[in-house]
Amino acid sequence: MRRLFTSLLQLTASLLLTLALTGTAADKKNDPTGTWTWSVPGRDGQARTVTCKLKLDGEKLTGSIGGRNGDTAIEEAKIKGEEISFQVTREFNGNKVTTKYAGKLSGDSIKGKFESERNGQTQSRDWEAKRGEAK
Repeated sequence: MRRLFTSLLQLTASLLLTLALTGTAADKKNDPTGTWTWSVPGRDGQARTVTCKLKLDGEKLTGSIGGRNGDTAIEEAKIKGEEISFQVTREFNGNKVTTKYAGKLSGDSIKGKFESERNGQTQSRDWEAKRGEAK
């Protein structure tokens, strides 16, 4: 009887350890923490690189996007499974412009769409960001 109890205890401990390690790997898979870059067409026809820093702390996603006038904090940031979304509001010549990003996180890539409104018209474009090395 004692031998059976010891075997069951070892099996339970092994299962718990396996579940804990599997959960940790899944958490890291959906962790967008890092520096992300992508290209967008500029007004002069030249592509410009956008840099975004994201940090996941528990369930709270924060970060910033770099621009010509420095970094701007992201807002309304959410991550659920592989789905990620956030927005950034900037001011140009006294006008506020909000750009909304939504995509699917897959390893070191986020692929989706972003949209913004200009002159009363919504513009939407594809978006694919790549995660760089942590610094």
